[in-house]
Amino acid sequence: MRALNIILGVLFVLCAALQYNDADPHIWIPIYGYAAVVCFMAAAKRYNKWMILVGAVAYFIYMLNFVPGVESWFFEHGGENIAQSMKATKPWIEETREFFGLLILVGVFVFQYFCMRRYSAGR
Repeated sequence: MRALNIILGVLFVLCAALQYNDADPHIWIPIYGYAAVVCFMAAAKRYNKWMILVGAVAYFIYMLNFVPGVESWFFEHGGENIAQSMKATKPWIEETREFFGLLILVGVFVFQYFCMRRYSAGR
């Protein structure tokens, strides 16, 4: 688990670094940075239940803001390729990417929560 958490932490640091030229880096750099901190703490076996739960709930709620864009992408635009270029020229592409990015982060927080419970039970 330690290696996986280090890999996830490094990936989230890289994701945060790539946000510097995004339209809203003040939102996305902290989002990815927070996830990186949680992963690095987990690698050190320093799980913080409240950091994990707050991250999962907050990111899930924020993810709901992008549901209309995902619906538009899927139903109105036939699931058009959202990875064809890094420059998102259509709003539903950007919203769909942000939705799935947050979904991955929520999944990582859920993973961390269950790892924390397993680690705490084994102590």
